[in-house]
Amino acid sequence: MSTRIAGIEIPDTKLVAEATELVREAASPLLFHHSRRVYLFGALRAREQGLRYDPEILYVGAMFHDLGLTPKYRRTDQRFEIDGADEARSFLLTRGLSEDTATLAWTAIALHTTPEVPLHMAPEIALVTRGVELDVLGIGYHAVSEEQRVAVTEAHPRPDFKRQILEAFTDGFADRPETTFGTVNADVLEHFVPGFRRIDFVEVIQASDWPE
Repeated sequence: MSTRIAGIEIPDTKLVAEATELVREAASPLLFHHSRRVYLFGALRAREQGLRYDPEILYVGAMFHDLGLTPKYRRTDQRFEIDGADEARSFLLTRGLSEDTATLAWTAIALHTTPEVPLHMAPEIALVTRGVELDVLGIGYHAVSEEQRVAVTEAHPRPDFKRQILEAFTDGFADRPETTFGTVNADVLEHFVPGFRRIDFVEVIQASDWPE
């Protein structure tokens, strides 16, 4: 039986069930509920904008987007977004989906913290970002109704979310600070990691091996 929240249906498919189980086992309740809200808010923004999308791919993109913050899937040699993107691609390919479809999910996750660019791409890519922006940053907060917001947060609560998600971000990439270069993630470390100094783009240019 399918689940409907705020008028949005959670796809009742084997793929979605397996994705849900994987994330529920790997992620904290904080990240699990956040990821489900990302799917629901992304789908609500699609309805508001009249966008058509593949619900399964949007669901996998939303559910896997923060796997790089979990102990099971996090690495230390690349951006946390790519950790989740790589796992989504592997998950889809091993279940018989095409390389193009797997790449769509990979891109949606890899770009979800990159401002503006994903919003000009395929709906599944744009909507993962829309869902993340609404839940984390409040961007598009009034694009969905109060009734819809209440329905989503009753199903997937967000108590003390602002503090806890910032803590999860800090824990997720404090041991790979160089991977935050050029991303919004550097802001998190600058606020919460004593002694952190972001890589300066100008200094990188000035210190390159190119002669003047």
